[in-house]
Amino acid sequence: MTVRLIVAALALGATGASAQTDLATAFGAREQIEQISLSPDGSRLAYLVPTRGQGSALLTYAPGVDKEPKVALTISGEPDRLSGCNWIANDRLACRVWGLARPAVLAQAGVIPYSRVVAVDANGGNPRMLSTTGNSDSRGFNLRGGEVIDWLPDEDGSVLMTRLQLPDSRLGTRLGKSEEGMTLDKINTRNLSATRLETAEDDIATYMSDRRGTLRIKGVVQNEGGRDSGFIRYYYRQIGSKKWEPLSTYNYVDETGFEPDSVDYERNAVYGFRKRDGRKAVFRMSLDGSLREELVFERPDVDVDSLVHIGRRNRVVGASYATDIRQTHYFDADLAKLRDSLAKALPKQPSVRIVDSSVDEKKLLIWAGSDNDPGVYYILDRTTKQMAVFQPIRPQLEGVQLAEMKPVSYPAGDGTMIPGYLTLPAGGAGKNLPAILMPHGGPGARDEWGFDWLAQYYAARGFAVLQPNFRGSTGYGDDWYLQNGFKSWPTAIADIGDGARWLIKQGIADPKKLAIVGWSYGGYAALQSAVIDPALFKAVVAIAPVTDLPLLKEDSRWWSDYRLVSDFIGSGPQIQQGSPARNAARIKAPVMLFHGTMDRNVDIEQTKVMDKALTAAGVSHKTVIFENRDHQIEDSAMRAQMLRESDAFLRQSMGM
Repeated sequence: MTVRLIVAALALGATGASAQTDLATAFGAREQIEQISLSPDGSRLAYLVPTRGQGSALLTYAPGVDKEPKVALTISGEPDRLSGCNWIANDRLACRVWGLARPAVLAQAGVIPYSRVVAVDANGGNPRMLSTTGNSDSRGFNLRGGEVIDWLPDEDGSVLMTRLQLPDSRLGTRLGKSEEGMTLDKINTRNLSATRLETAEDDIATYMSDRRGTLRIKGVVQNEGGRDSGFIRYYYRQIGSKKWEPLSTYNYVDETGFEPDSVDYERNAVYGFRKRDGRKAVFRMSLDGSLREELVFERPDVDVDSLVHIGRRNRVVGASYATDIRQTHYFDADLAKLRDSLAKALPKQPSVRIVDSSVDEKKLLIWAGSDNDPGVYYILDRTTKQMAVFQPIRPQLEGVQLAEMKPVSYPAGDGTMIPGYLTLPAGGAGKNLPAILMPHGGPGARDEWGFDWLAQYYAARGFAVLQPNFRGSTGYGDDWYLQNGFKSWPTAIADIGDGARWLIKQGIADPKKLAIVGWSYGGYAALQSAVIDPALFKAVVAIAPVTDLPLLKEDSRWWSDYRLVSDFIGSGPQIQQGSPARNAARIKAPVMLFHGTMDRNVDIEQTKVMDKALTAAGVSHKTVIFENRDHQIEDSAMRAQMLRESDAFLRQSMGM
């Protein structure tokens, strides 16, 4: 298939950058399209756009028909937020509404997440709440709004959806309810008529259907004395049976056992992941009673970490993995040919992803981008073999020269080669530069090749940026992950420091202008690096950092995963020595801290403790608190402030 690219006038609201672009504002802006989907018949798009603060709006648009997009739904973001909008019918959508709260009655638990699922017509009409809601007599809190597990493309506006049921105190009356747990219901989203498919059951982790309306798999969290054990037991049903049979037991702490992902209707099987030689690989298990298992795809060097799906039925068409650059191995020969054709049509956008498709898979929604291109959405008609531009994701950066991100590797102190990515300012010589080490978050994560708004901003301001995938990162198998980035912090922090020394040795970094910047675990790594090697970095910026490991354990005290979190972090002298807030007196470089007060991932108390420790130690520092913002600080104005102030701090600290 040869794709012909048509540059059509479909872009809505895209504006290019001027010569006087405020870089902090441009790079800090939320993506202009935060999520997008294609209607079942392929005629309409629905997409989320940012509004003020954390707010979002759901827009719908029919290319070639509508002159302007229609506003279907708006959410202020204070505190309710909008995500995950998908088509139920050609004129109706379902969306997830979620938020974070600090309820006084649950003060010990800190920040609490909650969610709901709502449905709305494409023009904004007939809004309906699909999740169950509690009342003043409910015993407990309905924080889990449920999820759609099957979009039922053959039915008009109905879904299969999990819903949490709470008992109430009106027992003995006709109004009372004793039912408790997660149910599975078939819901007509237009009038809320519902059919109960599975009665309430506690500890349900997930349900999986065959994407044709039949439930095939359920996952049940295994508890021990009210605490998470770290295991999920999966069960399946054979075709035509209501009996649940054991499928697998999965340990989600060390990722051992078979983890089901997607049911294959045609094969009567389920795709999933299992480790092989210490790395994740894709397997397929039969659901005919034999549980016959076969290896589908693996890599000898990295984890195969995700499946690639297409269409309203979520058909599995390939598997994805990241070496230096993320790649897709297609099981579907036609899509493999399409990928090759798109590569020719879009030579400057080598990262290509099928985002969504019509039911018949004749129309595809494509995203394509690269390291120095934030990405563009395209609409591909496979019948006419024509592809039209819809809209760039970050129009604020149109016209701004972006930098290349190059895969590199450098030797650690023990000779191990550490992979990473180096971003140098565009158009420069790349020598004797002010430089930033930027360790990733997680610690269960890794950096990948592609557009990174934080690294690109600092590169645009003249900094070289090195992002190391230090030992303790995921994606490279068990041997690389070690015990994790907290238990194995001495190795992880040493690898990061060796990256800084490599920049100096290569002549890329000016040793007098070397800083470290990190977010979340990356913020922890930045601060701990300044503890371990006080003379190496001349400035430290930590965003939403972990600073005190014993306190991090204590933050989960009132949650069911307390034992798992405690085991993950560890015990003994290493967590005292590995806590920057308990060793602040060793830090010599000036420090800047950023944190949101509604951070569910890393509580704001972590930064408050660090601020006090730095003050007591007499370390020069500045702390910026973002009120009512979460771990990601998804607010364009606040992100711009963070970029602007951190840049000024780095320059002042390094005498630039």
